Amino acid sequence: MSSLKEIEFAVSQLSPEELAAFRVWFAEFDAAAWDKQIEKDVAEGRLDALAQKALKHLREGRCTDL
Repeated sequence: MSSLKEIEFAVSQLSPEELAAFRVWFAEFDAAAWDKQIEKDVAEGRLDALAQKALKHLREGRCTDL
């Protein structure tokens, strides 16, 4: 399978049980990709400004408990 259309077609042909298993697999795959991107962004300092702003708000009492 080399194109999105082929993948879409293959997924549309799955049985309900296979589709459920695919959903579980894809959710785990997608979460792992997200985690890798966040780790990369943290390592490269892309979130530093946001973290500093959040900590400033916390020190100033501008945060509320969830």
